[in-house]
Amino acid sequence: MSRRYSSKRRKSSRNKVETVSVEDAVENALEEISKEIKVEEEPIEEEFEAYELEDIEGVGRVTAEKLRNAGYYTVRDIAFASVKELAEAIGSEDRARALIIKAQKLIFKGKTFMTAKEFWESRQGIRYISTGCKALDDLLGGGIETKAITEFIGEFGAGKTQLCHQLCVMVQLPYDKGGLNAKAVYIDTEGTFRPERIIQIAKYRGLNPDEALENIIYARAYSSDHQMILVDEVKKLVTSERVKLVVIDSLVAHFRSEYPGRENLAVRQQKLNRHVHQLIKLADVYNLAVVVTNQVLANPEAFFAAPMKPAGGHIVAHGCTYRIWLRKSKEGIRIARIIDSPKHPEIEATFRITEEGIVDV
Repeated sequence: MSRRYSSKRRKSSRNKVETVSVEDAVENALEEISKEIKVEEEPIEEEFEAYELEDIEGVGRVTAEKLRNAGYYTVRDIAFASVKELAEAIGSEDRARALIIKAQKLIFKGKTFMTAKEFWESRQGIRYISTGCKALDDLLGGGIETKAITEFIGEFGAGKTQLCHQLCVMVQLPYDKGGLNAKAVYIDTEGTFRPERIIQIAKYRGLNPDEALENIIYARAYSSDHQMILVDEVKKLVTSERVKLVVIDSLVAHFRSEYPGRENLAVRQQKLNRHVHQLIKLADVYNLAVVVTNQVLANPEAFFAAPMKPAGGHIVAHGCTYRIWLRKSKEGIRIARIIDSPKHPEIEATFRITEEGIVDV
């Protein structure tokens, strides 16, 4: 067979001489190399509409500048705004209502409703940030979800802040390692953020510690008003930086200290409600993950059944998408339990806190 093949080949070569250009040879070589090398492709994220504020009917250059100065940077910011909020920026509730309707028609292609399948397809742009602990990832169905608020509840020492530090590192990892190749914003309300801890976790995860610190944008919040202002400022960072995680540690601390007593409870809850909805819009509009920590307080009304309950009452309970209660066992093992979720069962997972960060037991 080999002799017959070589004879045909010699015959062919006598009749025709093939010529290959240098460019074709290089291209062929690159194709062969690409077959052997598996190139990591980033998952396709939900594409935000390529619209500017000026694309909304009735919005000119002056109005667009006024809206941006008021914190409305995208068409989605307008579409999801309340009439009252937007009216404060442009001075007219009627015009604000009209702009919201036009913005919604623009981004939803004129559709008011969609089928459940269409909604499911729209959720394919949602991503997950690994916690770095397989047991926790399995508990959460893949990790911390974008377009959602995940709340970690627990007493001091339960591991809430440790998880926040680790997530700020994990989000920087490439997709194949459970990250989003992105940056994090850390809003610290209690002075518990420690760069030293980031360095430890980054080294264990194979990241350059200096780069890991550069990719975490930090701010200390000194009051509930300052906390809300910082969240508004995050929208600017999202448009200029690749931010996919916003951490608030902790959510309710300033609200509790500034509005003590039952006489201030209604005012506090109304303000907290505005803040929670501010976070909901931030997560949904920019397809990022919001992680908050929450304190616990005594529950005298049902002490024997549940001696502790999360702070913030029903406002926080209804506003957060996923609620995970953390507690510490006598052996030093931490236990995480989902207490509220639209899709997860109420199950538990265990983990340890070591020098390397959050790890499996």
